[in-house]
Amino acid sequence: MRIHELPVDIVNKIAAGEVVTGCYSVVKELIENAMDAGAEDIEVEIRQGGKEYIRVRDNGSGMLPDEMLVALRPHTTSKIKSLEDLESLHTFGFRGEALSTIASVSR
Repeated sequence: MRIHELPVDIVNKIAAGEVVTGCYSVVKELIENAMDAGAEDIEVEIRQGGKEYIRVRDNGSGMLPDEMLVALRPHTTSKIKSLEDLESLHTFGFRGEALSTIASVSR
């Protein structure tokens, strides 16, 4: 499934509010994204405790180049399209909040 913006009614029902609370949670979210993408090899590099940068490289399925900017917008996901999709979901993330939150606090 391609990355897409969730409809407002679904966002209102699944919004978690708090996602990224520090560098450790950025690493957690990025590792979970890699695992959700089927990565078997994940490499994490952190400079100056995450203040300079946090880099995660993996061999997951990734996203198409035209989806990269879409993925940074709030409530965009490739995991669900409807509330019914939650019943068969087996991933860490699905709300489309983590990447946009990370982007909003990054330089």
